[in-house]
Amino acid sequence: MNILFMTAHPLLPQMVGGLQRSSAQLAEGLMARGHQVFFLGALMPDGWIGKRDRLLLKLTRKPAVKDHAGGLPTYRGWHPWDAVGHVCRKERIDLCVVLAMQPVKMAQQAQRHDIPVVMMLQDVEYHQHGGDFARLGPVPCVANSRFTADRFRKDFALDPIVIYPMVDGAKYRTETTRENVTFINPHPKKGLDLALDLARNCPDIPFAFVEGWPLTPEDKASLMERLAPLPNVTLHPTAQDMRDVYGKAKLVLAPSQWEEAFGRIGLEPQFSGIPVIATRIGGFPESVGEGGVLLDRTADSGEWTAALRRLWDDDAFYEEKKAAALAHCAQPCFAISHQLDQWERVITQAAQGSLQAEKVNG
Repeated sequence: MNILFMTAHPLLPQMVGGLQRSSAQLAEGLMARGHQVFFLGALMPDGWIGKRDRLLLKLTRKPAVKDHAGGLPTYRGWHPWDAVGHVCRKERIDLCVVLAMQPVKMAQQAQRHDIPVVMMLQDVEYHQHGGDFARLGPVPCVANSRFTADRFRKDFALDPIVIYPMVDGAKYRTETTRENVTFINPHPKKGLDLALDLARNCPDIPFAFVEGWPLTPEDKASLMERLAPLPNVTLHPTAQDMRDVYGKAKLVLAPSQWEEAFGRIGLEPQFSGIPVIATRIGGFPESVGEGGVLLDRTADSGEWTAALRRLWDDDAFYEEKKAAALAHCAQPCFAISHQLDQWERVITQAAQGSLQAEKVNG
């Protein structure tokens, strides 16, 4: 089957985030099972990919151009929704899997070309749907957590299938020197202010801040200014191989202030037995589970500091959470073979037009 994963977000390697990593892992798994997978996303103008594809867009006058810069065949364009028909025709697409960011706008284009769609529900940011989700009709949906499924069930009367994001433990599992507290993606929505408070409150603990979402020059300058008085914090560039990051982490900090639909960062470190301190919000209770510590969104920096210090200083408690982390990520619901079996059933039935009928009649 020829499958198109599409989003209005930039894709690997121009943007490195949970959506990009999870969809790439799924695509690799489906390709290993004999499917052909393509991606369609937004082009960022910077870097060599941006310069190359900008030139090709201008020369070819096509709505999107193809490259393999992220290791997978990927089409990029300024307005990816305008390129859906072009890509579907060129690659003879049988099914579109619609990712987050402008999903309604993207899915409607596929529907106009009579291509079956599966909506991959990855957030609850309805204002970024690019239209009224209800107007898509009874489309099959896969949610990345029970939290996401419950929200769409309540707001749109849908009944999504829950398949957790794919995290290949082999790509994250590593020995760690346990020398720092790691904070991924220093962005206000991800809890930057709280992370800075913790670094100030614990000057004896080394912190590693690792870039995630692209920062504008202004945002980068502001961040560097805020980090300047904190000698125990080092800022690292985006990592393509997260083992380079987790190889030094004793614990991972995820004080997110927005509703993480799943919170992939809550699961990745656990393959190395690294506990996570996260906000009890969105899907974090599912991704973190017992493999860390969850704090209420209303918890102040004193409560966060106490939780961090206990994991950092109390060896017995740390070993307890380390064991819980390893057990949590070993559950069958996170096993890639099981997840691929689920996805193959979904895409096969969706392409045949039987998935939604079965759900409605069942």
